[in-house]
Amino acid sequence: MVLFLLERVSPHPVDQSWRRLTDWPRHADVVPLTRVTVRTPPPTREGTVFVARSGMGPMAFDDPMEVVTWRPPEDGGPGRCRLVKRGTFVTGWAEIEVHPVDGGGSRVVWREDLRVRWLPRIADRPLGWAARWMFGRAMDGLLRRG
Repeated sequence: MVLFLLERVSPHPVDQSWRRLTDWPRHADVVPLTRVTVRTPPPTREGTVFVARSGMGPMAFDDPMEVVTWRPPEDGGPGRCRLVKRGTFVTGWAEIEVHPVDGGGSRVVWREDLRVRWLPRIADRPLGWAARWMFGRAMDGLLRRG
């Protein structure tokens, strides 16, 4: 099990950072070798299910996730989303929070409890480094200007 927290400050207002981070198919644009398919009709809400398929050929795996908390930002206030990973290989949960910053912009907090089945505990530290790097790059890509 790897529990980690990432924070970023974005120049975007809260609602725009929220949209960028919760546009599930857009995650495939910033995570190499990944395709994201939303399995439930829009809009995103509690109960929305999507699957990130990562890897190539026989080394690919599905990471199905369900939105269990969905509180979009309102009137410039914070937003919060919690996902539960429902896969047979990757399990755990992720939380995305977007908070307003005085003077404009937003602060994003991404918490994740990542578990990879059949991976020995001795691999937790390298898994944590890799996860922080990968999810940090994903956050940076999703929040990039443009």
